[in-house]
Amino acid sequence: MSAKPSLVIATRNAGKLREIRGLLEPHGVEVLSLADYENVPEVEETGETFAENAALKATQIARHLNCWTLGEDSGLMVDALDGRPGIYSARYSGPEATDEKNNAKLIEELEDVPTEKRGAQYVCSLAVSDPEGTVQLTEEATCRGQIATEPHGENGFGYDPYFTIVELHKTFGELPPVVKQHLSHRARAFERVTPKLVAFLKP
Repeated sequence: MSAKPSLVIATRNAGKLREIRGLLEPHGVEVLSLADYENVPEVEETGETFAENAALKATQIARHLNCWTLGEDSGLMVDALDGRPGIYSARYSGPEATDEKNNAKLIEELEDVPTEKRGAQYVCSLAVSDPEGTVQLTEEATCRGQIATEPHGENGFGYDPYFTIVELHKTFGELPPVVKQHLSHRARAFERVTPKLVAFLKP
């Protein structure tokens, strides 16, 4: 049995889990996911905000597994689309959504929007629940960018090939993971929450 404090991440998203593991494991936290357990129920994301959905994931999974659990909800908000896809980012193109279908819908909706009006932001909301299902920590962070007209780069997941960091003239898809771990909405949220989280988890 590991002597490290452990934390369950309430996700089955491999790309998201890989990033979170990279952010937490250097701090001595053993990162587990729903893939490490059998018969874990799906959490219905019925919240109206990223924060509400993060809390739903954290508390429901924590109670089911009786473990410290982190719920994370994140997505893309595009200025010209009045904040869409927002909390529906992962399922933007419908029930059978894939990254490719979501990106295709996004680019189609922005077809006539000029570059200077393609501003957007990624949002990441975190909630950490104790094993009894009570939220003990929350955090939210954003990262501003612009939506490119064509995909660039093979790194990342989701909308990353189109999400351009204007100052760097590169998309998240082009940036090495180590750079994204310092710049992204997720990295910024974890930077704020990790010291408090580690203090909670350590015996």
